[in-house]
Formats: sequence, C-alpha cells, structure tokens
Amino acid sequence: MTQDKTKLAVYGADKPVWRPVIAIGLSTFAVVTTEMLPIGLLTPMAASFGSPVGAAGLAISLPALLAGLFAPVVLVVSGGMDRRRILIRLLILLVLANLACAVAPSIGWLLAARILVGFCMGGVWAIAGGSAPRLVPQPSQGMATAVIFGGVAAASVFGVPTGALISDLADWRTAFGVMAAFSGLVLLLNLWALPPLPVRHSVRPRQFVELLGRPSVRLGLGITLLLVAGHFMAYTFVRPSLQMLSGIPTHWVGLLLFAYGAAGVAGNFIAGALPARRIGATLILISGSLASTLFAFHILGTTASGGTLVLIVWGLAYGGVSVALQTWMMRAAPDAIEVATSLFVAVFNLAIALGSLLGGQAVDRLDLQTNMLMAAVLTTTALGLALVARRSLARSSR
Repeated sequence: MTQDKTKLAVYGADKPVWRPVIAIGLSTFAVVTTEMLPIGLLTPMAASFGSPVGAAGLAISLPALLAGLFAPVVLVVSGGMDRRRILIRLLILLVLANLACAVAPSIGWLLAARILVGFCMGGVWAIAGGSAPRLVPQPSQGMATAVIFGGVAAASVFGVPTGALISDLADWRTAFGVMAAFSGLVLLLNLWALPPLPVRHSVRPRQFVELLGRPSVRLGLGITLLLVAGHFMAYTFVRPSLQMLSGIPTHWVGLLLFAYGAAGVAGNFIAGALPARRIGATLILISGSLASTLFAFHILGTTASGGTLVLIVWGLAYGGVSVALQTWMMRAAPDAIEVATSLFVAVFNLAIALGSLLGGQAVDRLDLQTNMLMAAVLTTTALGLALVARRSLARSSR
C-alpha cells in the first residue's frame, strides 16, 4: 500500500479503506473454520488412529479452551510489535498447524497441532476484534466490525459441512490440507492489503487488572459469559433436540442447520449496522430475543414446524452477539481496545467450554427439554445484566 493509504488506514479519514477490513474478516473466517473443521471429521479421524471418538473430540474442545487462555498472553508477549507483523506470523502458524494436522501420524500429534490452532485463535481474535477503529473512520466502524466478525458467522455456517464434504470426496487429511492452502491464500491477501499497525505502548499485565476495575467492562464480560454459555448449553445439542423433541427427520437436519447459519450471518450484519451509540439497546434486544427463542423452543419446539421456525429466529438472534458485544467493549474501554478485546475473546471462548460442559451434564442427568429451559434461564439473566449495563454506560458517557 502507498504511504497515503497506510496513513489513512491507521489514523482514519473521511473515506474508509475496506481492503484491509476484508482481509482481516477472511482471517477470522480461516481461523474459526479451522477450529470447527474436526466436528465433521470426528468419526473418520478416530477410526484412522484407532482411538475413541471422545479422545478425538479433544481436537474441538482444546482449541476453544486454549484460545481463551492465550488471547491475553499473545498481547503481553508481543509487546510493542506492529500488529500487522503479529497477525501475519499467526497466519503462518495457522498454515503450519493445518499441515501438521494433515500429516499427523498419531492422535497425540494431532492434538499438539490443535494446541497451535488455539494459540492462533486467541491471537487473531484479540487483534482482529479491535482493529476496526484503526482501519476506518468512526461512522463506518460498526459495519467494519460486522465484516470482521462476519468471518466468524460465515465459518459457523460453512466450517462443519465443508470438512464433511471434502472428507466424503477424499479423506479427513485432505480437508486439513485444503484448509492449509486456503489459509495460505488468506496470508498472501493480508500481506498485500494490510497497512502497518504500530502501537504506542506495550500491553502490561496490570492493564488487564485496571480494566477489570471498570464497571462497564465487567458488565460486558458478564453478559458475554451468560449469553455465550447459555447459547452453547443449548446449541451443542441442537441436532438431537431437532430430531428427538421436534421430530424432524435426519435428512432435513443439515439443511435446517445451514438455514440457521445463514440467519446468523444476517443477524451479524444487522447488528453491525445499528448505531454504536445505541449499543445498550442493541444488547437488550439481542439478549431478550435469544432468551425468548430458547423459551419458545422449550414450548413450541415439540413440533417440526415450531422447531424449524424457532431455529431460524434463534440463528438471527445469536448472529448479532459477537459484533454487539465487541462494540460494547470498544465503547466501555476506548482507550484500551486491544486489552478489552483480549478479555472479551478469553471470556467468550471459556464460555463456549462452560456452556457445553453444563449442557452435557444437564442432558445426561435430566433431559434435552430441561437443558433448553436452563439455557433460557441463563440468557434471561444476561438480559437483566444488559438492562443494568445500559444504565451504567449511559452514566459513564456523561
């Protein structure tokens, strides 16, 4: 890029530069697709290693857990390094991690490679999530954040079926090889499109402690924990819920999940288009919609038509969660966006693990319908916290 474009991208101007925003959006798509790829490959992976499916399942849970732990660490360790250089190195590591998975001779090798994926996820999310204010002027930041997190939403739609399709046509190793090639293309795009993203100061551990002292930051993280954990408590078991509660035939489930994902992408961009100054109201709307949807599934999801309708609304509601919460964190800590984003990424990924764990316990000890009801209670609690948070942010903005 020319010097003028670099300056525009770093300092903002009247006209936004969208190429680097799209490049970072594709980076989040690549890393989240890599995260979700094994979901559609578990059975053939386990069979090729002669290991239990549960052991192969660690290829999914390990990256999410480690991404939550690594997100703050990446920023602290990187010090004052240009964020472009960090993102490029993380994408190189993502290519190598996918290649390592493709040639893994044992389940242990595969899981070690997936640890690298978790490191990449935490770092890419932490840098990408807070990059919009550095790439576009304020009026375009909501849409830029939606594009960046649109990679997450799109990966949620295409990640699992893409892996399964490639595995059916070739084998599971080819799926990781294809993902390595795609990640390489994303790397080249970022090398071409991203301007330098220097930082003035290194991130220090005490900054995390100081930021946690702000009520609006704690409230944002609390809403994140409750919303995401509640969602994954239910969504982890969406397939058996559709089949056993709604009575939907197996051959329709994949199509319905694709429709759910498409609704999620739409919800992501709708939330991103809403004014940042109304973020409190947006979070209340999303939390209320998600809680209502889960309660509705508990009541209406006992029929195929009811389950289908509620599933689509569920996807629309959850699709806006990431971009709305990221926007909240940027408003709550405009002077420390990277630190706030890394805390958000950490809590978000830990909430995924917590929600799945709680859901598994509820389903095993109780039943699917009770699990859905408990997930609805969690998201309703998030709605209450969002009401408190809106007042808190309004007071801090005065």
